[in-house]
Amino acid sequence: MGEEEQPTTETKPLTGRDIRVSDAEREHVIEVLQKAIGLGMLNLDEFTERTDRALASKTRGELNAVLTDLPGLVHPEAGMVPRQQQNPWSPPGPHAYGQQSGRAMELNGKYSALQRDGNWLVPESMVIRNKYGATKLDFSQAEIQHPVVHIELQAKWGPVEITIPENGAVDTNSITDIKFGNLDDRTRSNGRPGTPRFVITGRVHGGSLIIKYPRRGFFG
Repeated sequence: MGEEEQPTTETKPLTGRDIRVSDAEREHVIEVLQKAIGLGMLNLDEFTERTDRALASKTRGELNAVLTDLPGLVHPEAGMVPRQQQNPWSPPGPHAYGQQSGRAMELNGKYSALQRDGNWLVPESMVIRNKYGATKLDFSQAEIQHPVVHIELQAKWGPVEITIPENGAVDTNSITDIKFGNLDDRTRSNGRPGTPRFVITGRVHGGSLIIKYPRRGFFG
């Protein structure tokens, strides 16, 4: 009889999904989940269940599974990822959640008023720079094609007034600085579900930031 053939074993090549994760990576994903619950993407029960899974994860594939159905929140080496999705493993920036694609529309003013109202086409991302002038953005009758609209404010010594549709909501958690003024969110929608969602970032110095719903009629 011939010699008995020894079974051969093939070593499966490692991928990004198989890389072990650290405590710091688990903690960062939990911070992402906290942000998601603040944006209305998760309820409290879902947050608790996913936090437990994140803490028990050993690989990037397991940890990424906690985030796969949250827009823009996956690890690029742990599966197929659309090009514009944000990498949660790097430190989150001001647009870390609901990352916008394409170029931002810029509105610049100085010693003058900046105003958009009526039926106007809203881009996915806007940068508003105004100094010594008032800024008014009225989205109540605008054509909004994106579920998330990013607004970066760089306003100095002038008030900013933003009117959002009644079914919309805002996220003001990434505003870096309000100085010599105040934030007056009359919608009380920060962190609540709503579409479209207006993610507001940037700075307001020397003026108030007012966020409101459209004024209702006498019988409304």
